[in-house]
Amino acid sequence: MAFTRSDSRYLELLKTPDQAVLPIQSDETIVYGMSICQPPALLKALADRILSENLQNINIYTFLPREHTQSTVLSPELCDQITHHSWFSGVADRTMTRYGLSYFVPSYLHQIPRLCQDFMDIDTVITTVSPMDKAGFFSFGTGNDYISTAARCGKRIIVEVNKYMPRVFGDSQIHLSDVDGIVEYDTPLLELQIPEKKPEDEIIGRMIADLIPNGATIQLGIGGLPNAVAGFLQDHTDLGIHTELFTEGMVDLIDMGVATGKKKTMHKEKHVFTTAAGTRRMYEFMDDNPSIESYPASHVCDPRIIAQNDNMISINSILEVDLLGQVNAEYLSGSLFSGTGGQLDFVRGAFDSRGGKSILAFYSTAKGGKISKIVPRLEAGAAITTPRADVHYLATEYGMANLKGKDTRQRALAIIDLAHPQFRDSLMMEADRMGLI
Repeated sequence: MAFTRSDSRYLELLKTPDQAVLPIQSDETIVYGMSICQPPALLKALADRILSENLQNINIYTFLPREHTQSTVLSPELCDQITHHSWFSGVADRTMTRYGLSYFVPSYLHQIPRLCQDFMDIDTVITTVSPMDKAGFFSFGTGNDYISTAARCGKRIIVEVNKYMPRVFGDSQIHLSDVDGIVEYDTPLLELQIPEKKPEDEIIGRMIADLIPNGATIQLGIGGLPNAVAGFLQDHTDLGIHTELFTEGMVDLIDMGVATGKKKTMHKEKHVFTTAAGTRRMYEFMDDNPSIESYPASHVCDPRIIAQNDNMISINSILEVDLLGQVNAEYLSGSLFSGTGGQLDFVRGAFDSRGGKSILAFYSTAKGGKISKIVPRLEAGAAITTPRADVHYLATEYGMANLKGKDTRQRALAIIDLAHPQFRDSLMMEADRMGLI
């Protein structure tokens, strides 16, 4: 039996955004999609209903809120009615988090699906999906992460069908029979702008590329630096992809035949991810592409699963590191900037892989060279995203250091060598005061 939009079940569930959110009442817990999957029409309708009906005690959860949320569920006028929680802060909620109007939930990405399933009582799930296929399945598209698990354990699932959302294979489907409401709203997906390359990118990118053997499986984290590394992998052969974030640079590697997945230990010849963000070109490349599969973060980002990929290479960016080797990728200028995400998941999983390496890359300075991103100690209150005992390789434009097995003196000296020359003397003095050298 082939399913179509004209089927009675589909038509029965098809509603306007305002109609779809009518069942939502006070005292509910709502989970909505991550980043690109955040549904603009449903979020607006939800915010309008909460405001007009004076609904109270609404708890809302998401990861990396984007533009669609700023004027809807994150609107300041709804702060007394909505308590907004974020597993990873984004541009839409950083300021609100700073002033106590949105709340950060520290979490490893691989554990968030379990939080949804075992630690939360979810009333409503809303997310963007691809159009239904002939078998009656919608795809979660660019977002599997926690939303697929939340959708299957929540009491109510309302989907916003968008023709621009790619249809993705793997464990990324939900059937018409499991949906409680359908809204159709076609709007181009948000795009992640690719940062312009910096001179340091070539130096760091080439160093990292030299550490990656042919046939390795790679993970590239969020940020310009990890994506820039992809540009220096074009002479490699048979790379595999097992990544938290599917990126634009990976499309190039697949398109050029560099990433084939033929040497992968798990999901052989499949490019595996849990969330994706890029340009329209990338979304169109993903659509109906059987070589690309998405799975929940509880699978993709589980360090035990990651470690089963031989020669797993994890590449992530950080904000700063101190002379003890403690890494901060979450706090900037005294306030929350992002979140833990999957960085530590992949740091641990890659190191435990046979032949694996974990690389944390960053520019040595910020603010036009005025601030060193290598500091004596992380400031009080800053998050330690990757503990010192977990750090493997650190890389800046001044070199690369393997911290594994080094004592505190060796580590401090190796880290100082990665700093901009203008800061090395002061860092040496601080290291001496700290008893490290």
